[in-house]
Amino acid sequence: MNIVISGASDKPIYQQLFDQISSQIIKGELPKGYCLPPIRTVAKELRISVITVKKAWEELERAGFIETMVGRGCFVAPLKPAELADKRDSLAADKLKKDIEYYKSLGLSLEELLELVKRYYSEE
Repeated sequence: MNIVISGASDKPIYQQLFDQISSQIIKGELPKGYCLPPIRTVAKELRISVITVKKAWEELERAGFIETMVGRGCFVAPLKPAELADKRDSLAADKLKKDIEYYKSLGLSLEELLELVKRYYSEE
């Protein structure tokens, strides 16, 4: 599990954790049954609050990405490929809806936005 926290990000730290771990699960980098490190271990390694990590783990569980087994830890849920694709699409759609509202407020037309997406998507 590879996590990088950015203090310069507009996103809350728990959201950065959620986004990175859910992305790793969706891409198969964290396979089903993978045991996430204990909350205190993650907090210590990343130098963040235990409460912040706990909130991220709760959000991951609420979204169906992980399962908690009392006394054993938190594990990546046994999701089928179709379920992972649905979760990926749902997360992308939620983010896109928010971003589209912002782009509209800037006065960008759909055509201008698509051109920007094409330009920057192909740079990677």
